[in-house]
Amino acid sequence: MMMEQGRFIVVVLDGFGIGQMQDVPEVRPTDIGANTCKHIFDTMPGLSLPHLASLGLANAMGAEYPGLPFSKEATWGRSMLMHRGADTFYGHQEIMGTKPGDPQAQSFQSAIDDIAEVLQGAGFSMRPYTSRDSGLSFLIINEACTIADNIECDPGQAFNVTVALDDLDFDTALEIGRIVRSVAKTPRVIVFGGRGVHLPNLIAAVEEHDGFIGVNAPASGVYNNDYHCIHMGYGVNEKNQIPYILGAHGLDVHLLGKVADVCANRFGTSESIVDTREVLLRTLEIVQQSSRGFICTNVQETDLMGHRENVAGYADKLMIADEIIGSICASLAPEDVLVVQADHGNDPTIGHPHHTREYVPLLIKHGRAFKGDIGTRTTLSDVGASVADYFACPPPENGTSFWPQIRS
Repeated sequence: MMMEQGRFIVVVLDGFGIGQMQDVPEVRPTDIGANTCKHIFDTMPGLSLPHLASLGLANAMGAEYPGLPFSKEATWGRSMLMHRGADTFYGHQEIMGTKPGDPQAQSFQSAIDDIAEVLQGAGFSMRPYTSRDSGLSFLIINEACTIADNIECDPGQAFNVTVALDDLDFDTALEIGRIVRSVAKTPRVIVFGGRGVHLPNLIAAVEEHDGFIGVNAPASGVYNNDYHCIHMGYGVNEKNQIPYILGAHGLDVHLLGKVADVCANRFGTSESIVDTREVLLRTLEIVQQSSRGFICTNVQETDLMGHRENVAGYADKLMIADEIIGSICASLAPEDVLVVQADHGNDPTIGHPHHTREYVPLLIKHGRAFKGDIGTRTTLSDVGASVADYFACPPPENGTSFWPQIRS
């Protein structure tokens, strides 16, 4: 182990892109012209982000503003998305070192028979629930759990395993989820549930949309009491990712914010926090209390403001983040590394409320880093590969380390 090891901190400003990727006209034409950072500054001329400016945000975007000048002291780059589309879940799997697979959009109707057969073979009690209006069906397991389409995300992108935790424990729900995951080709299988609800509550929240049927999660009440949630992605193996690799080598791993919900962290500590100030102050607290280890924080409210197409709200969350990132920078030791990046774009001015496929900034602070551009990286996994390299651990399955560049 290298003596210079300290803390490697990654702050993901969810949905904070810096311009459409080159393939957008072919693969995602609704995102043509997207540039989350630029359009927020264009719309909010008084916005100032001095700490992100000092880290090289304007350099990475290629444009400066009165509140976002170029920096001569920064180490910066930008990154492409290797995963298809522009997705928070797959963005974070990619950051952690997963090579993105090629999942398929899939309706639950196309998979229900195969899933039922495998679950029945595993000894679970089940029955179908069939809509009288449409004839669409989903599965009820052990009279306490439903398996159906996710009707809140884009159609065909996820199956939900929704659980009444008073009637079925979460470990059993995860076993069900793993079985569904082994059969399904959809990008995500999401296992979640809460207390104080039962099967009739889940059934009462059933909705149908254009050939998809599922439980409206907020309406069912599962979020309200002792909420548990695990996302299972297509082609994702936690043993190939940074949290598992570092944890297996005895290093502390802290995941905070939405990354705690979407990435496995078998050996470490995960804290699900939504509020921007709260999650970054908690990050600062861990930085000040620890001397070594990996910390990854997702700032989710920037993404939420993008979904709401709320430019002023987005700017407000950025100012809060900028302030506390400044405090994190001030708490770093010379051997520490801080990376501020994003997982995709979410341009609140583009004319739709969805993620946008954009390059993302890669802003790096290290006491002995060279000053300048580390280039355009072909995958977000270069961050995960650099984390492993920094701690002299085996690499994840994807990515090329930029640690040798920045330490020179």
